[in-house]
Amino acid sequence: MYKRIKELREDNNLTQLQVGKVINVTQRTYSYYETGQRMMPPEVLIKLAKFYGTTVDYILGLTNEKKPYGQD
Repeated sequence: MYKRIKELREDNNLTQLQVGKVINVTQRTYSYYETGQRMMPPEVLIKLAKFYGTTVDYILGLTNEKKPYGQD
């Protein structure tokens, strides 16, 4: 369900542990988000979008535009 968060993490050469620390969850919880075993709360989606400089819509697969509108 959240395959894009894995892609974003790998594109930035980060581990699940590193991203988990950024969003204040354990590595295991973050792993559950990546595999779709746990639904991601809206506040976590927002934190990840801000961290990666993208949009929640991109993370959710609603758009293929990585950058927010108006940013190149």
